Amino acid sequence: MIRKLIFTVICLLNYSNTILAQVVISPNKEVQLDFILQENGTPGYKIAYKNKAIIKSSKLGFTLKESENLDNGFTLLDYETSTFDETWKPVWGEESEIRNHYNEMLVKLKQESTGRLMNIRFRVFDEGVGFRYEFPEQPNLGHFVIEDEKTQFAMTGDHTAFWIPGDYDTQEYDYTESRLSEIRGLMDKSITGNLSQKSFSSTGVQTSLMMKTDDGIYINIHEAALIDYSVLHLELDDENMVFNAWLTPDVQGTKPYMIAPANTPWRTVMVSDDARDILASRITYNLNDPCVIEDTSWIKPVKYVGVWWEMITGKSSWAYTNDFKAVKLGVTEYGTATANGTHGATNKRVKELIDFAALHGFDGVLVEGWNVGWEDWFGHSKDYVFDFVTPYPDFNVDEIQAYAKSKGVEMIMHHETSSSVRNYERHLDAAYQFMKDHGYNAVKSGYVGDILPRGENHYSQWMINHYQYAIEKAANYEIMVNAHEAVRPTGIARTYPNLIGNESARGTEYQAFGGSKPNHVTVLPFTRLIGGPMDYTPGIFEMDISKLNPNNNSHVNSTIANQLALYVTMYSPLQMAADLPENYNKFLDAFQFVKDVAVDWDKSVYLEAEPGSYITIARKAKGTNNWFVGNVNGKQTRESNISLDFLDKDKKYTATIYADAKDANYKTNPQAYTIRKMKVTNKTKLSLNSVEGGGYAISIMEE
Repeated sequence: MIRKLIFTVICLLNYSNTILAQVVISPNKEVQLDFILQENGTPGYKIAYKNKAIIKSSKLGFTLKESENLDNGFTLLDYETSTFDETWKPVWGEESEIRNHYNEMLVKLKQESTGRLMNIRFRVFDEGVGFRYEFPEQPNLGHFVIEDEKTQFAMTGDHTAFWIPGDYDTQEYDYTESRLSEIRGLMDKSITGNLSQKSFSSTGVQTSLMMKTDDGIYINIHEAALIDYSVLHLELDDENMVFNAWLTPDVQGTKPYMIAPANTPWRTVMVSDDARDILASRITYNLNDPCVIEDTSWIKPVKYVGVWWEMITGKSSWAYTNDFKAVKLGVTEYGTATANGTHGATNKRVKELIDFAALHGFDGVLVEGWNVGWEDWFGHSKDYVFDFVTPYPDFNVDEIQAYAKSKGVEMIMHHETSSSVRNYERHLDAAYQFMKDHGYNAVKSGYVGDILPRGENHYSQWMINHYQYAIEKAANYEIMVNAHEAVRPTGIARTYPNLIGNESARGTEYQAFGGSKPNHVTVLPFTRLIGGPMDYTPGIFEMDISKLNPNNNSHVNSTIANQLALYVTMYSPLQMAADLPENYNKFLDAFQFVKDVAVDWDKSVYLEAEPGSYITIARKAKGTNNWFVGNVNGKQTRESNISLDFLDKDKKYTATIYADAKDANYKTNPQAYTIRKMKVTNKTKLSLNSVEGGGYAISIMEE
């Protein structure tokens, strides 16, 4: 049903300098969005939740490069309201069906001085709001360049926030928890080293930004459907507690180049007085277009092992030889080079991993460092780094593929671009065809280091278009993509579900670089995972890295029980058992959970949640009556009390509980855990201990 009202004006005395306001309310009547048009024709909005202000009056619009700005002088031409309600089925996900239910208002504006048209589309869901700008085809606006997006998010107070520094190249930071007013003073301390980074402001932060008000309201600001545009950051005006949109520029310092007709990505504000609702929200996916891949039968969730953790820890190397100071593909001869003895991607080692995967029922094996060029791959601003098809002398592609096939295991390709993006695009068709010719159905791509062309940023419009190009090209070859160091996801996996994973955050590798905060994994589901799954690479059982590499004294800040729980709380259809087989063989009873846990789900129930403190989630494995529960704990030891009332009433189950031992400690005793079995029903209630940096995992199998 669509209702159209033309030239309807509502004058409200409590709007300063406002001549018009239009209202749209969520289906459950708890979220209200007011569109505002000020006396000078400046558009804006505000949001309330349960009659309480969440976003105060905030401006909308743009400043344009070499053109009159689109931030004032507008009049209302028209507006349309409608209601939409559908249920759609994701190819993979946290549930087998997703409801997309919202009330919409499309506001049509005309700038009187230029005759230019700009529409703003608002969608109000039960758990928040999404809005975007739309530029219809028109005679007075064709090509234009955005200098700044003027979107504001005016806060109602000095909220507690979980944030990482605004950066044009990386999200690989530990989260800082602070008041908004403290961001400026903590910024320098929050910026830690990375192989490519560029911060822009002492109050700039990244989305997804998670906040909590003093009266217990949870607010999350993010974006959805980032296509042909720059990544959204937020810069805080800490005198007025207003976040201003800040877009990632290109090498020339320019923001997005636009051609009408065009849309911006959606700006999203999620809100609830229950943190579990933020985790359960599917606003980001629902604001993306439906799947465009007709046959998705080749897109399948994957649980895998690989030669990666031993490289990250320094036990093994990506490079084959130490003989060369520089490498030129097609010129350098590897045949006479001396093998360095530390190369990880050897036939022998990879066959051992294939055997391990086959023995324990894993789907695939990822091999990094298999292809020539790693000797000087990083730090040289080198254009022609890899060709993605030529293996090292000690890695036989055909032999390994035949061996994996004989064991019922699939191989996963690795493409590290070293951020030489032009080189990757030149080789992309050949690389994907090479994969298909050798039976590889999934690729882990990487973008480590500064972008080539030189001066470009990881999160600029040009790079956003590259990531999208790689996903769409992969779909043509029926290849699944797991992109690392790429842009954080914004729900695009609904449209292109072959984007089966992303990194785009501080993952497990940082545990081998000095460690992450023990509550890091209690923040990520509220921030990074809002836009899509993360290839976090969990499952580390040996926390003392020096036992793998005597020259690395890092420590994994987690207990084994916490690592098990991550397979449930850190949702991904792509899950790695990241540790070495040798370490799993020492703890085969705990490893059983990693073997059992599903990677695709029919239903998810969010039992407990508090950002930075704890998360407990129960998920039902797709096509079964088996459930898995995960709890990760952050700041301090606590008692977790849960009910199993999500189980079917007429069924009985056996639960296996993997929990922190009483003396477990993520620093001094991380491998202390208990395992016990018990009969359970939907009436069972459990009280389980979780230590700081710890947790528990439960498999619940139908009898």
